[in-house]
Amino acid sequence: MSDQPVRVRFAPSPTGPLHAGGVRTALYNYLFARQMGGEMLLRIEDTDQTRFVPGAEQYILEALNWLGIEIDEGPETGGPHAPYRQSERKDIYLQYALQLINEGKAYYAFDTAEELDVMRKRLEAAKVAAVQYNAITRMEMSNSLTLPPDEVQRRLDRGDAYVVRMKIMPKEDVRFNDLIRGWVVVHSSQIDDKVLLKSDGMPTYHLANIVDDHLMGITHVIRGEEWLPSAPLHVLLYRYLGWESSMPKFAHLPLLLKPDGNGKLSKRDADLGGFPIFPLQWTDPTSGDVAKGFREEGYFPESTANFLALLGWNAGTEQEIFSMKELIDSFSFERVHKAGARFDIQKANWFNQQYLKERPIEVLAEEVKPLFASRGIAVNDQQVAQVVQLLKDRVYFVRDIVEESLFLFTAPQEYDQDVAVKKWNEEAVTAISGLEEAFGAYEGEFDAEHIKQLVFDTLTAMSIKMGKVMQVLRLALTGVGTGPDLMMIMEILGRQEVQERLKGAIDRLPAQIRLA
Repeated sequence: MSDQPVRVRFAPSPTGPLHAGGVRTALYNYLFARQMGGEMLLRIEDTDQTRFVPGAEQYILEALNWLGIEIDEGPETGGPHAPYRQSERKDIYLQYALQLINEGKAYYAFDTAEELDVMRKRLEAAKVAAVQYNAITRMEMSNSLTLPPDEVQRRLDRGDAYVVRMKIMPKEDVRFNDLIRGWVVVHSSQIDDKVLLKSDGMPTYHLANIVDDHLMGITHVIRGEEWLPSAPLHVLLYRYLGWESSMPKFAHLPLLLKPDGNGKLSKRDADLGGFPIFPLQWTDPTSGDVAKGFREEGYFPESTANFLALLGWNAGTEQEIFSMKELIDSFSFERVHKAGARFDIQKANWFNQQYLKERPIEVLAEEVKPLFASRGIAVNDQQVAQVVQLLKDRVYFVRDIVEESLFLFTAPQEYDQDVAVKKWNEEAVTAISGLEEAFGAYEGEFDAEHIKQLVFDTLTAMSIKMGKVMQVLRLALTGVGTGPDLMMIMEILGRQEVQERLKGAIDRLPAQIRLA
């Protein structure tokens, strides 16, 4: 197996939107496959038809594509191991279930729901620690181990409902070496006789998963920690089917935890916190409920991938910003943590901010234009570029550039009261009045550099220090006491608008202060 090319698979169920934990699983599979020069498969595990949700498969494909996770084989791309939907592979699984029955490693179980319920209640009354269908309880139930062969055949011939259960052999140690957790050892007495084939003829996850991984040549199974309890059963299935020597290596990833670190991250946590945990927005086809998506909330795919990659893994350095190529080059299972990773949406925002800062102004300008148009704000290309330059280092999302720039397109009618009371004094009035006259008379080039010189020269002539009136100048122009570069703001506003806003402040501020 060591000489085999690496082949991994991401195998989601189409039961709804793709959770952040699932996205991270897909991402780690992709990083490892690309680093090793291997291939990544997408397999849709839709054997449970009762939980199938229309649109979920397309959502999965779109989400992976948005994040830049490339699929080498799958439902859309095809490949030598098609079909890649388990519901289309139904006949394949039956032959392996029958093989296990013929070899005495599985059996038919005809128990009704009522009979199973009676068993559970009997075991609970006897205070049995683990209520399960196992090597002891199976000998008291209706199955091909307890019924005469002719009775079993009669039931099969007349179409009685049955499931196929795995016959777990007692007194066996099941062990495997997890790439993240090291050696895992479980005694077979702790494993129950899991159903392999359901009454509708569809396989359970356990059978379909092992058969498909074997037939598709999967070398590494990289999946979430929630599958760790099932891993010993899967190791036994490889052994019973005679495939133990080619069994893939396992790597069970740590859980994603709530923002406070207390328990597994859920959709409810996201709803309560007002943040996304899905890559794309999802509308439930039944209820119509809408769940937020990273894409629609304004996160870049690159920053989202970067954020998710560092939930449970680090490169062992101080580096935090990674391109996809750098993630591929740096990834290793040795640096994946065993403990759960806290989902910190503030960190996701920080990542997005870093990527936004590095985005070219011309690219951001094109992304911002339609947002201005949707607000009914008419701006030319030069103004958009200026606004982007002014705000790109101060915001988290592209949409924030528009929200934070609205003051540029509407003169303030009210002013920050705290700043006004503290700063609007006789010296401030003198300074603002003098600047208003200076701007009215100025005929030179109106850019940030020249504006700064004009302000300095005007205030110096009045023996007023710039530092004493800059906040009140900002207040007069924007209505607030803090914000981005003031000289750049004035350049964007233009000389005439600056003059009019200073006049407006002189007229309105005294009245606002008196009414306070």
